[in-house]
Amino acid sequence: MADPHEMLAWLPRLRRYARVLRRSREDADDLVQDTLERAWSRAGLWQGVADMRSWLFSIMHNLHVDGLRRGRLDMVDLDDEPPELPVAAPQTERLVMRDLDAALQALPPEQREVLLLVALEGMAYAEVAQALDVPIGTVMSRLSRGRERLRAHLDGEVGQAQSLKLIRGSKS
Repeated sequence: MADPHEMLAWLPRLRRYARVLRRSREDADDLVQDTLERAWSRAGLWQGVADMRSWLFSIMHNLHVDGLRRGRLDMVDLDDEPPELPVAAPQTERLVMRDLDAALQALPPEQREVLLLVALEGMAYAEVAQALDVPIGTVMSRLSRGRERLRAHLDGEVGQAQSLKLIRGSKS
């Protein structure tokens, strides 16, 4: 059986990712607890797990998607509850963080998940594909589109991109 400490070593990253997915500290803590509980209840499978991190993120992703499908998640706006920051940031940095969060939340969930796992968690494309149970090409496509949408949103080009879609759609 694998060492339980290996599973617990990923706890800070699981919490961080859960916080982004669920947007409230309490819901994120519940998701992490459910993830660890599910992993612990399947401890017999640990020997077959090549990458504990991918396995845990896969469990978390599936639990999160199940919650969305059931419609039981209440998303909280960060204006109601500020993000946890390790150090108090100056006002300018807080505005940048707020804008970044708004841009991330404007992404479709599939693109946001891939972007966060690659950029924030440093997971390889293959690990993300395994965790989300999608082909690696889908990961690359979602990442590319997510980065482009994020860049456009942060550059203030969101309205322009939407109007371009309307023009293209009317020509079809």
